[in-house]
Amino acid sequence: MTKAIIGLDVGGAHLKVARVDHSRVVAVRQIACPLWQGLDQLDAALREAGPLISGAEIFAITMTAELTEIFESRESGVLKILERLRECLSGELRIYMGLKGFTAPQSAAGDPLSVASANFLATAALVARLRPEALLIDMGSTTTDIIACDRPLGLSDAERMQTGELVYTGFTRTPVASVATRAPLAGQWQGLARDGFASMADVRRILGTLADDVDQHVTADGRGKTQGESLTRFARGFGRDAEMRHLETWQVSAEYIEERQLRSIHDGVLQVLSRPGTKAKSVVTAGIGAAAAERIATRLALPAITFGELIGATNDECIWATRCAPAAAVALLAAK
Repeated sequence: MTKAIIGLDVGGAHLKVARVDHSRVVAVRQIACPLWQGLDQLDAALREAGPLISGAEIFAITMTAELTEIFESRESGVLKILERLRECLSGELRIYMGLKGFTAPQSAAGDPLSVASANFLATAALVARLRPEALLIDMGSTTTDIIACDRPLGLSDAERMQTGELVYTGFTRTPVASVATRAPLAGQWQGLARDGFASMADVRRILGTLADDVDQHVTADGRGKTQGESLTRFARGFGRDAEMRHLETWQVSAEYIEERQLRSIHDGVLQVLSRPGTKAKSVVTAGIGAAAAERIATRLALPAITFGELIGATNDECIWATRCAPAAAVALLAAK
């Protein structure tokens, strides 16, 4: 009898959980886990995941949370997260180490840097098995992975930021001020305050393109998540109040900010594809920004498929498997 396998992608902002039964993804969930507030946030997220992980005998684990600023170093972060997971989970833990595959927690503790931020390799490895010569674009809340799945180059975040495979911009949490320093407003260029007034979640709420269930963190000012409240935050970055311009005028400015972000991802894609011998016949989109990644595929004139569709997930599981691709991928890899 096939054992239920839980895939865990432990991030600094979210815990992503996927349950695999009989080599099929049957449930996926993303749980807010602001780890910068302390390791107790991981405890709380695991408790919230309780109904989904109940009865599972195997946990396939990958992570990026070691980068969180509460840890002295990445190595220290990996070791402390592994220790906490061993305390909180009952069952067999299989730690993903990228090109080295899975290992037990004790062995992983002896090589923490191979564990660190290897989640993109899980997704790329599974995609490479299912669709040769595919380019993966996984746009999460904070970062975007761009991987030629047959031959990924960088193995660490530092290396991947050099190769174009990691663009530090995300669908919701990225501050507007890190995307652009100016934007058009009512026919003129307007300099932007280099402060954290608004996020890309605000931009997308203004444009009406943000799903209600993907932005799970508090806003920059601690207020609500209506379009009007997002517009108030966005306008502050222009040194203005929202009432000073019509919504349609602000939306043009927001469209420009969104386009600047997409261009930065497109630049990363072109850098990856410029490597001699790299071929891409299609794009696999993933993350909460999968729709934005599909727009990049259109610009490249390449066919696109979501990660959820690629693995044969259905209904809500297809949407959330796409949004939480590394969690689903690491569980499926462990199942095989």
